[in-house]
Amino acid sequence: MKKQYALFILILAIMAGINITALAQPNQDKPDNIYINKKGGIYNREGGTKLGFIDKDDIVRSNDGKELYFIDKNGNVIGADGKKLGIAKKNGSYYNVNGENVLNTKDLDKERCAILDPEGHNIGIIHKNYKQHACAIHCFFLEQKKEKEEKSKHN
Repeated sequence: MKKQYALFILILAIMAGINITALAQPNQDKPDNIYINKKGGIYNREGGTKLGFIDKDDIVRSNDGKELYFIDKNGNVIGADGKKLGIAKKNGSYYNVNGENVLNTKDLDKERCAILDPEGHNIGIIHKNYKQHACAIHCFFLEQKKEKEEKSKHN
């Protein structure tokens, strides 16, 4: 009986370990999880893929140096085409062009902030130096992902 009980506990522990490991696996296909390091590098948080960077003039660029957007002195997020994309507040809140609060930030420690969706779920980590960019970057790359998906549906 003791052997059966020990075997049952061992199998249960292995099954629990497999389930926990499966839950902890990052989703490599989710480029909407953003990480910005203290040098301004913009990465897919889970896959580690570099998406772009914030240059010394505070302009967000793609890996090849192409301008993606910038934030003007009033917090307006302006795309490379001159189109207003939203408003980025200095506290890290981001509002779309309709004035709706889309994302916020929350301090995690003295160097890092979390990007939070409207339900409060953490969808990215950024260095505090780039708090104003945090949600704008997330929304920008999410919009790019949606546009790619739309193009692939029509092709």
